[in-house]
Amino acid sequence: MATARMHDDTTIDVSVRGEGPAVLLPVSTTVIEGEAAEQMRAWGVDPALGHTLATGLAEAGFRVVTADYEGHLTDHPKPDTLTADAVAADLLAIASAAGADRFAYYGYSWLALAGLQLALRTDRLTALVMGGYPPLGGPYAAMRGVTAAAHRMAVANEGKQFAEAEPGDWDTAEVTRRPDQTAQYVTLYESLRDFDERAALKTLTVPRLAFAGADDNITYGPKWDDAHVAIGEPLARHRAELEASGWTVEVIPGADHLSAMRPETVLPILAPWLAGAQAARPHV
Repeated sequence: MATARMHDDTTIDVSVRGEGPAVLLPVSTTVIEGEAAEQMRAWGVDPALGHTLATGLAEAGFRVVTADYEGHLTDHPKPDTLTADAVAADLLAIASAAGADRFAYYGYSWLALAGLQLALRTDRLTALVMGGYPPLGGPYAAMRGVTAAAHRMAVANEGKQFAEAEPGDWDTAEVTRRPDQTAQYVTLYESLRDFDERAALKTLTVPRLAFAGADDNITYGPKWDDAHVAIGEPLARHRAELEASGWTVEVIPGADHLSAMRPETVLPILAPWLAGAQAARPHV
């Protein structure tokens, strides 16, 4: 176990397992049990997700670096400082704490977006894998709306108690996070307001993979400002363009945002692709 210092001087625990080329996964490897695990399963989330991914990649011959970055942000919110620059600096600090000078990166959903921003700011990456967030046609404007709505509801709901929402019913789900926890994601997406995807992608030469579920497109209700967050659709629409510029693209039939992140879906895509990307690297 190592410790990394984040951009706001807080610290995060960093774990390493396995031997081989380094891969950074900014996820918790704690296996959730009991009632919390049942709630996660009801929403389609695997309570052993990070653990299964990390052990699977270690068994496939990788040195897997993990840190619960999302959990860290919950415990140590950064409402004024969580910009794309800060996130990239945090991820580099995690890799450095593990002694990984060169490393591949895999992130899902907003952590995939974080990986893209990381790749644009460092020459230390050996490969980039984005799951559940398209590198081209990303829902930046929609996510600004969703995060702003979540923050408004967090302010309005502060101190209130709510019954558990019906699994899968986003329209009745109430935001129970604190305002400082939701504000940091507003800061992140606002920092990307002027991000030029096409110009940025032209600068990437590292091996790169993007995947998402074909059905990963969410339309929220009125209290979320009727936001439409499209992920699978733009990935499929831009597939030929991305592949022509060097990306490997996988669109998973019949999968939505939650099912496409499950380890039994991800590992058969991720492990062999990473192995091929590492084998293709020039030896220096």
